[in-house]
Amino acid sequence: MTYRDISCKIVYIHAMLTQQRKQLLLDRLAKDGRIIAKDVSAELALSEDTIRRDLRELASEGRLQRVHGGALPSSPTVANLAQRRGMASDEKRRLGRKAASLISRGQRVFIDGGTTHLELIRSLPPDLSFTVITHSPTIAAALEPHEVVDVILVGGMLFRHSMVAVGAAALEAIQRLNLDLGFVGLPGLHPREGGTTGDFEEAAVKRAIIERSAEVVSLLTKEKIGAVSAYGVCAPKDLTSIVVPREAEFQGFAKSGIELIRA
Repeated sequence: MTYRDISCKIVYIHAMLTQQRKQLLLDRLAKDGRIIAKDVSAELALSEDTIRRDLRELASEGRLQRVHGGALPSSPTVANLAQRRGMASDEKRRLGRKAASLISRGQRVFIDGGTTHLELIRSLPPDLSFTVITHSPTIAAALEPHEVVDVILVGGMLFRHSMVAVGAAALEAIQRLNLDLGFVGLPGLHPREGGTTGDFEEAAVKRAIIERSAEVVSLLTKEKIGAVSAYGVCAPKDLTSIVVPREAEFQGFAKSGIELIRA
């Protein structure tokens, strides 16, 4: 065997061991809902630097979210809009139907962007008269058949990942509103990290919607519960209600005061 053959074999073994470690970390995350780098390092008799490097690489692949001391599950909404349209479609329909039933005649309602909120629009009674404010051109267009619904479209710089307006113009417009109800999309809601999203500008807009709404509702498919993204939006206590699938596990939020609505 040549020196080159030996070197290639060593590289192959190293890569195999790295993949095994990463899979172990992902399995631990799926089982426990979090990874503490110090504990895993001691358990595997590996340096914390090695574990942190693996976590960094997994985070760059979108497979987890790094936090101080370890990692938490990442939100599935890192996928593009076309991919997200096909995710958990039955859950989204159920959540949308339940959310539509929360809207009353004459209310001023902010509806955030997102594929689940499109299901809300599709579930609205055709004779329900109220006002929708949205920064999503997709949501505004979906309301075209609802002739008794007044639609106010907030402008700004288009964030294409979510197809919503963000930036200074959007923030200024939202901060002038007084809303009865705000539907805010959260890519992840964690009992300790709170509601998070993956874009800095979008997080600021979501915070503004929450601040200006008398009641705040978030619709969460199963994979968003316990998930974390890079930028903080709100504490769990800032939400009035969350709508979740009837089969979803919802633990760790007992002290938050959130009303849990199952769909």
